[in-house]
Amino acid sequence: MLRGWCAYFRHGVSKATFGYLDAFAWHRVTQWLLKRHKRITWADLYRRFLTGRPGNRPQENGIIMFDTATVAVTRYRWRAHNIPTPWTSAAEIPVPA
Repeated sequence: MLRGWCAYFRHGVSKATFGYLDAFAWHRVTQWLLKRHKRITWADLYRRFLTGRPGNRPQENGIIMFDTATVAVTRYRWRAHNIPTPWTSAAEIPVPA
């Protein structure tokens, strides 16, 4: 779901938002794991469910949580007057003599 959301919004100014989303998702998933496994310590959680440095991505059975901060943001190129138009650039207005 995160991958699709990032693919949809990668053409805007959204690099900082992807970083915030990545931190929020990581925090929520690790807190959910701690709540689900009440007797587990942070060290055990780190060893069992996180990939280790760099990133400490939650993973299970070889599936690693998508890192939204690594999505490349490509902005649309501003084309201005290069956009094709049926009208001429200089309006043909009759000049009174």
